[in-house]
Amino acid sequence: MPILDENTLEIFSRSAAQTRRMGIRLGSLLRAGDVVCMEGELGAGKTTFVQGVARGWGALEEASSPTFVLVNLYRRADGAPLYHVDAYRLGSALEAEELGLEDMLSEAPLLIEWADKIPEALPSEHLWLTLSYVEEEQRQIVVIAKGSRYRELLESFRKAAFGV
Repeated sequence: MPILDENTLEIFSRSAAQTRRMGIRLGSLLRAGDVVCMEGELGAGKTTFVQGVARGWGALEEASSPTFVLVNLYRRADGAPLYHVDAYRLGSALEAEELGLEDMLSEAPLLIEWADKIPEALPSEHLWLTLSYVEEEQRQIVVIAKGSRYRELLESFRKAAFGV
């Protein structure tokens, strides 16, 4: 778990289960208005990580990739929403804005896969994850905090995941 600087955390996951566990730790820390952006090639583990986030956040159903519907909504037992956007098929930031990202942020945490396709539509402050395929059962996850809320979130995530 090398710490590159106070705003960056590098994680090596050795299995899909471990990637989900990292997501669970992060999901338990999210609150309405939080934005978690993800980038990485197909098979890098974005949806697997989101499955963990949704579970840690308390979603009643299993997270799945919203590639064709663009947005999935998951709810906790208390009714609180969590939005999961897949920007892979979006052609522009305008298309992303038409999905109602601002409205989603006003009431829920927002997870965005393929966020690198819509940088103009993203708030300047967010948590950015770059997931990379290393080998069959290994992924690299680099987490970067942009903004004070996300530095706090990164520090809480580091403590929840690694105890340091």
